[in-house]
Amino acid sequence: MIELEGVPELIDPVMVAAFEGWNDAGDAASTAVAHLDREWKGEVFAALDAEDYYDFQVNRPTVFLDNGVRKITWPTTRLSVVRVGGDKPRDLVLVRGIEPSMRWRSFCNELLAFAHELGVEMVVILGALLGDTPHTRPVPVSGVTSDPDLARTMDLEETRYEGPTGIVGILQEACTHAGVPAVSLWAAVPHYVSQPPNPKATLALLNRLEDLIGLRIPLGELPEDARAWQLGVDQLAAEDSEVAEYVQTLEEARDTAELPEASGEAIAREFERYLRRREPGTGPGPGPGLATEGGDTAFLRDPGSGRTRPPKREQPTPETGPETGPETTPETGPEAAPGTDVADGDVSEGPVEPTSGDPGGGSAGAASDAADGGPEGSGGESPDGAGEDAGEGGAGK
Repeated sequence: MIELEGVPELIDPVMVAAFEGWNDAGDAASTAVAHLDREWKGEVFAALDAEDYYDFQVNRPTVFLDNGVRKITWPTTRLSVVRVGGDKPRDLVLVRGIEPSMRWRSFCNELLAFAHELGVEMVVILGALLGDTPHTRPVPVSGVTSDPDLARTMDLEETRYEGPTGIVGILQEACTHAGVPAVSLWAAVPHYVSQPPNPKATLALLNRLEDLIGLRIPLGELPEDARAWQLGVDQLAAEDSEVAEYVQTLEEARDTAELPEASGEAIAREFERYLRRREPGTGPGPGPGLATEGGDTAFLRDPGSGRTRPPKREQPTPETGPETGPETTPETGPEAAPGTDVADGDVSEGPVEPTSGDPGGGSAGAASDAADGGPEGSGGESPDGAGEDAGEGGAGK
């Protein structure tokens, strides 16, 4: 079992993970986790051995100079911990890395071992796919799970995806088999403007994550970056009449499909977020948790209970609790029609069925490509349950 020296006992930890590559269109998901790590000053406490999971001809190491000394950074997956302060402090365990090239079952087992040792209560995996969605509308964000009970209690879609999948889908299923509650949040990125970064999609994922785990997330400059990004795409589209016409077609289809869904529930969800942001004492805590560095097998499982994590630990009181600590969350792309959230703080919308042409992280053409009658996959699939259906290219599970 993994020994985690120097990491304090965590408070209601949630693991939040994102992986660069196939499941990360526009780098929206990995940027969201990087934002959490930066805003809450996360401390890395572990890194997986790159030699075990990565093909260095696919994900090459990089060389850099540190005070004149040459050093190498190897592609890997790192775990950090942050504490969110307030009346009810909570810890997050942040997992950020690159989709592994090999030994996916062992990769997931290793992450589950950390989750077990840290007492993680839920895993949330973030993903992004390419879809037929206009950049002028709120970014659709789908929440899916393989757990029927979790789907009912948290108002999520139960995944029904069948087809090729990515590490997001594999990790979610590994959590399900291990008895760890897992959720995937998928943002749909316009396929005609797929180049990273996409701050609007990143913002939409963070808004949805905020609703899911009930925490106020500091957004920093993301709202302004999202507005600037949209204005920039507006200008590019206006320069080509065919692109502008194509975007208008997407807008009309989106508005027609969502008109019946613009319900009071969506407005209530946005109002709750507004109130949460007004509450005092919900910002980040005093600092991050302490940290130390640190053949394929079946998914980890306790034969007796079907779970991989110990019973819930007693929550420390403000007087006796650890000085610092982390938080956490899970994955699976959009499948049918999970709820959507505004990318830049507008009212989140009702369920919508995101589609994807080539949901991968790097397959869609730029805005100029859309002018040729629109991208080929304009009818694309929805992701795994939400993410997987996203098809080949981006957000499959």
